[in-house]
Order: sequence, then structure tokens, then C-alpha cells
Amino acid sequence: MNDQRKTDDDALRHHTYDGIQEYDKRLPNWWLFTLYGAIVFSAAYWAYYHWSAHMVPGYVRVERQIEEIQKAALASGGTPTDIQLWNLSRDPAVVEAGQKIYTANCVACHGAELQGGIGQNLVDATWIHGGKPTDIYNTIQKGVLEKGMPVWGPVLGAARIADVVAFVVSKNPTIQKPAEQ
Repeated sequence: MNDQRKTDDDALRHHTYDGIQEYDKRLPNWWLFTLYGAIVFSAAYWAYYHWSAHMVPGYVRVERQIEEIQKAALASGGTPTDIQLWNLSRDPAVVEAGQKIYTANCVACHGAELQGGIGQNLVDATWIHGGKPTDIYNTIQKGVLEKGMPVWGPVLGAARIADVVAFVVSKNPTIQKPAEQ
């Protein structure tokens, strides 16, 4: 019935469980190749998805898309929200662009340190026309002729006004992050 042949490789192990002894056999090659292949694949997969510049986590992609949408909304001339202007104030490139525009157009009245002069102090907690980022945006865009503030909307455009607001918000410690809308 049983036609099993014993070879020299059929060495018995020295332990016995419930009267059963087992042979000390090598694992089949196909099993070892599968194991080693899975290990190599998992290491390569992990390295690709965690270290590759091509694979960006989902939340980072969503944040980038939101920023692009916000910038497109500003460029199209729509009025930005408080949270959009706040987020722009945390972007160093936007703040730097806003500083250049501020230096070219606003320093004469508001001073290099934003502490006022002819114009209002922009780094204290007192705001005549509202201290929220959208209030600052509207004040720059529409001006306040009775106080001597010219209308900058047609001159600068929505995106450049948003850059200036981002610069002012970044320099004013009293303006807090607005609640999510």
C-alpha cells in the first residue's frame, strides 16, 4: 500500500508529540520563492509609497486643490472669505508679494512699520472700518474717501488686494484665525 522510500534526508526530529515523530524536511523551493518574493515586493511597495515624490498623501492633495480653488476665486474677482484671506496670510510667497505692493502704494500713509501716520495704524487692535480680513479687503478695494483713503480696487485688482491684506494680517498679532465657514 504505502510505497514510501526512506532516504538519508528523512531524518527524524528528536522530539515527540503525543507519540508522533516528524521528519526534518526542507521547505519546497516554490514556497521559499513565494516568501522571499513577497518580502521584496512589500519592501519595494513601502518605499515607493512612503518615500516617492510621486505619491502625495490624499490630505496634501486636497489641501493643494483647496488652495488652487481659493486662488482662482481671488483671480476671478470674487470677494474672498475671512478664512481664505487668513490662509493666504500664512503663505510666505503671498505675504512677500503683498509686502512689495504695500511698499509701493501704502507706505506713504500707513508707514513702513504699519504704525500709521496720515493713515490708520494697522498693527494695533483698534480698527475704524472693521478688523476682520474681509473688512480690510473691502476698505482697500472701495476706499474711504472721507478719511482720505483712495479707491484701490480698479488700480490693484482683487488678487493684489488680497496679497496686501495677507501681508497686513500676517503683521497684526491681534487678528485671530476666523472660525471655519
